[in-house]
Amino acid sequence: MLLHALDTADSADSDSAATPPLRTALLLHGAMGSAESWWRVVPLLVDRGYRVLALDLPGHGRSPRDPQLTVDAAAAAVVETIRLLAPEGPLHALGHSYGATVLAAAAAALDPSLTVYVDAALSIEGGHDRAELVARYGRDRLARMDADALRRSRPFYSERDAEVEARAAERFDPETLASVSCGADGEWPPAPGSVVVRAEPSSWVSDADVRRLTEHGADVRSIPGAAHTVWYSHFEEFTASLPELFGGPAVG
Repeated sequence: MLLHALDTADSADSDSAATPPLRTALLLHGAMGSAESWWRVVPLLVDRGYRVLALDLPGHGRSPRDPQLTVDAAAAAVVETIRLLAPEGPLHALGHSYGATVLAAAAAALDPSLTVYVDAALSIEGGHDRAELVARYGRDRLARMDADALRRSRPFYSERDAEVEARAAERFDPETLASVSCGADGEWPPAPGSVVVRAEPSSWVSDADVRRLTEHGADVRSIPGAAHTVWYSHFEEFTASLPELFGGPAVG
């Protein structure tokens, strides 16, 4: 399965196209998000010399649906898409929540030189009832399609944040995402040297998860007071926590 991508190479001007970036940043959104969820992050990476590929995961945005989806199948779709669009050059990869779990499952095949997981324990609890989960995701989708309601429930959202996430909810397929949690439990440990950026406190990454991730060699960095979508609520703190991605001087 090939996934829809927002590719900054498609919008590059003629001068920058003549000297293409030497490295690629892969961005994977969380559940019910989309490639647009990274709208504020993308320009900062471009300014630092990256070509950015933000993908819509299966069942999200403009990517295909799959009512039998698994994390490993989503990871395979990411790998297939990246091998087509960016087969060469260094890859830095960043995933949020569910997208981080998919990234962890794809990491061995992608072999990024930098891997960042945002507020994710990199595991899935399976065994859920499909019909109940589809119904719950359907209700969540309807609630999130209202941009004004999103801003009321998430006061740190800007107007554009809310518009982007409401549009993502409209395009979200509950059956595809529900399928991921209907099989067996799964865990995809991070490779040593991976970075985990965690909200503190986090409803998604417990203290026990921190110990487990650290035992696997991950560098866990916490941002006090941040929301689950860390870059929405604490953009400056988020980018400051990742000098490997955002700390270099702007290019050009």
